[in-house]
Amino acid sequence: MNDVQRYQTESARWEAVMQRDPQAADAFVYAVVTTGIYCRPGCPSRLPNRENVRFHNSWQSAEAAGFRPCKRCTPQLPAAPDVALRVVIEAVRRIEVAERAPSLRELAEAAGYSPYHFQRLFKERVGITPKQYAMETRLDRVRGGLQAEPSVTDAVYGAGFESAGTFYASASPALGMKPMQYRNGGEGMVIHYALAQCYLGWVLVAATELGISRIEFGDDPEALVARLRADLPQASLETGNPGLDAAVGEVLALLEAPGRGLSLPLDIQGTAFQRRVWSALQQIPAGATASYSESAAKIGSPKGARAVAQACASNRLAVAVPCHRVVRGDGGLGGYRWGLARKRAILERESV
Repeated sequence: MNDVQRYQTESARWEAVMQRDPQAADAFVYAVVTTGIYCRPGCPSRLPNRENVRFHNSWQSAEAAGFRPCKRCTPQLPAAPDVALRVVIEAVRRIEVAERAPSLRELAEAAGYSPYHFQRLFKERVGITPKQYAMETRLDRVRGGLQAEPSVTDAVYGAGFESAGTFYASASPALGMKPMQYRNGGEGMVIHYALAQCYLGWVLVAATELGISRIEFGDDPEALVARLRADLPQASLETGNPGLDAAVGEVLALLEAPGRGLSLPLDIQGTAFQRRVWSALQQIPAGATASYSESAAKIGSPKGARAVAQACASNRLAVAVPCHRVVRGDGGLGGYRWGLARKRAILERESV
């Protein structure tokens, strides 16, 4: 899809403006009626209010409508290439195909930067350091290799880990279980779960020995259980646990009174970046919201709004990890794993 096709709608264009998307640099310009100035989408100027923005297919169209060019982003001139972005993309590709994770110095020398400067550029655009990205890449390989390789050891070394110790130090938080259990579809694990109805429909609460691992909403209780079983086909799913029944009661109370918080231990399973995002979301108080860009800046990744949105979409602990409090910069709801109607209902309940 080319830039013209990608940014045809006003919603797509506004999203590009909010994200300061470098790929949209020559696709269109936006004009601000209160200032009389037009800019390219990646302009570093302060974001205007959405109601004051008008989009134009070209700078010539904006000037014909009476707007003048911004002096900061010079939208009437050809866009300068984002050299740093290209460098980071090339480094990402190099990490992903390497049998052995390249060192920071190797990546920096290939890019022509000092290690300090290169790491800062990489973290700004990706959200994590090159070392963390390499670790996540290898863990992703292990996830596939555990299902295909003859043994866990083969999967670990085949993914590029230089020692089993390095892998096992990070395996459980990322996989949510021991590697052999992951390889065998959760074999040997006991997952307790319970179902209840609330103003959002059905809610499923599941727990491992480490804590609550899922809080999911749905319209069909059988579909919720089927989804849990599909993810862990060999795990033992059990109901009727008194402790979990009490936990469900606390979750329902949280839904009714969001400000009370949740005292239950959580078994949060995800990548290092996802866990950083989810931790930041837990700091947003009930009744408040933050934009994807603000959340990205909070974790030290000011250009990582899209990655934050993806982490929100991967969250399986509804309300406990309040991804519903993350919205678009223009105040729009954005996305939600369990449907926008539920996101709107939760936010309305919290604002009372």
